[in-house]
Amino acid sequence: MKHGKKYNESVKLIDKAALYDTGAALDLAVKTASAKFDETVEVHIRLGVDSRHADQQVRGAVVLPNGTGRSVRVAVFAKGADADAAAAAGAEIVGAEDLVAKIQGEGFMDFDVCIAAPNMMGLVGRLGKVLGPRGLMPSPKAGTVTPDVAKAVTEAKAGKIEYRLDKTNIIHCPIGKASFGVEKLEENFNTLLDAVIKAKPAAAKGQYIRSCVVASTMGPGIKVNPNKVGTVATEA
Repeated sequence: MKHGKKYNESVKLIDKAALYDTGAALDLAVKTASAKFDETVEVHIRLGVDSRHADQQVRGAVVLPNGTGRSVRVAVFAKGADADAAAAAGAEIVGAEDLVAKIQGEGFMDFDVCIAAPNMMGLVGRLGKVLGPRGLMPSPKAGTVTPDVAKAVTEAKAGKIEYRLDKTNIIHCPIGKASFGVEKLEENFNTLLDAVIKAKPAAAKGQYIRSCVVASTMGPGIKVNPNKVGTVATEA
């Protein structure tokens, strides 16, 4: 794969063999974000678990203290008082059968987060094949199936992100924009890593955080020392 001049210049700033401390890695991520737009900084965490086993799944959600830097469009499946509360909290899209029909019939997907009141899940279940592959299916573990839909909307707007393993046992998450600067990015990074570390399955053996890489949208990956991540101690 060929890379542009800016990317190649960025690569020169990084020692590919080095394992950087968090602050130094994020500083490099900001410096190598050379695109004309405000690049997102992402974290990629490879865990020492096997996602094929139910007792080794790692999934949850966490509110980043400095948000993600992007506006989030929220869709809520709710009726009555729940629907009113969701709309009052700032949800752009609120509905029930009508929203299901719009998604199924028109392919409507103009939202970033999907939340549902518990009594709506029988209805929302029909959309599993549509929402599931996009990572939008409401889930109690992610806090997106909840009786307090207003709180869920507020948290989503404030920068709540979901983390979950992919098929290769890696978690991919945004932690903010390059314009945030190192201090705010590091606060978000530590909040995410603390949540992932606390979510360590009892069945996980050996080193839990196998590798950790940060990168801006268009920049190269920078390796973070997996033994020095988060503010809680990792267990070998």
